[in-house]
Amino acid sequence: MKHFSLLRSGKLPVSILLHKKTFSITVALVLANLAVLIVSTGLGDMNIGPIDVLKTILGKGTDDHTIVIHTLRLPRIIAAFLVGASLAAAGAILQGVIRNPLASPDLIGITSGASVAAVAFITYFSETVSIKWLPVAAMIGAGITSMIIYLLAWKKGVSPIRLVLIGIGMNFLLVSLTKVMLVLSPIYSSSEAYIWLTGTVYGTSWEMVWALLPWTVFFIPLAMANARNVNVLQLGDDVAAGVGSAVQRQRFVLMWISVALAGSAVAVGGGISFIGLIAPHMTRRMIGPSFGGVLPVSALIGGLIVVVADLIARTAFIPYDIPVGVFTAGVGAPFFIYLLYRNRNSQS
Repeated sequence: MKHFSLLRSGKLPVSILLHKKTFSITVALVLANLAVLIVSTGLGDMNIGPIDVLKTILGKGTDDHTIVIHTLRLPRIIAAFLVGASLAAAGAILQGVIRNPLASPDLIGITSGASVAAVAFITYFSETVSIKWLPVAAMIGAGITSMIIYLLAWKKGVSPIRLVLIGIGMNFLLVSLTKVMLVLSPIYSSSEAYIWLTGTVYGTSWEMVWALLPWTVFFIPLAMANARNVNVLQLGDDVAAGVGSAVQRQRFVLMWISVALAGSAVAVGGGISFIGLIAPHMTRRMIGPSFGGVLPVSALIGGLIVVVADLIARTAFIPYDIPVGVFTAGVGAPFFIYLLYRNRNSQS
């Protein structure tokens, strides 16, 4: 028990067992995210010092700084953090529930479902329906795809391996369908859709931030409330059922929490890939497999990765603004190959 601290409430029947290392890492990541937010907000075509950034955020900056920070940079940076946190949390849930270290929303079809719906919206409805409805279309696509995958995987219950295999097959099918729509669509709409598919938070407004925020702040705590269920599911279906866990019901609920997080993130940030794969792996290396610590730390790491990647994307090649998904894919693809290589050696 020397690695844990017990917190009790004298008035409420509540007690919390804190892992000291996990708590320390969480605090360090919160501080790191705040520092990166301040630094990132000050960098760009117009560089603004950290003190001036803080003054402007507190409402005491100049008019020029207020326009640049409050209108252009701050909503983009906050959206990048929320997108990264949601994708990382969704990946952590999937890897815990499916018991597969290679599971993530972009590898088992959830992101592809959102992408198909978004490309269809841009191609066929953008001229008649407001672009503000694009996030709704993406979330509907993610939800329908997840339902199809779950139904196809059902055979007296859903086994993790069947869910992964069907999800991978569905992912390839949807990627092909997306490419067909891009080829057949007009050049102006296909170029817009392609940028969205790459993954970008360019031009994000406060309206989009407020649209994403409720999903993130509701479903991540909801997943935290199910942390014990995930820990039990990671022991295997037979063991989980043996200790009284409602395996299929809990897996279904957790899958839909993951879909809600991933769908809302993709709706705002587009096809930003590999965050749901990388962040949970980094977290487990740091603090171990307990889901109660993995989820919040993964969310903080995912948010930090996307904010840093977006900072590089918009400052490294000024005046060009590169989609953030280019940088996450550049890091994530080699990491994915490394995981495949490591798993092959561990099984040989």
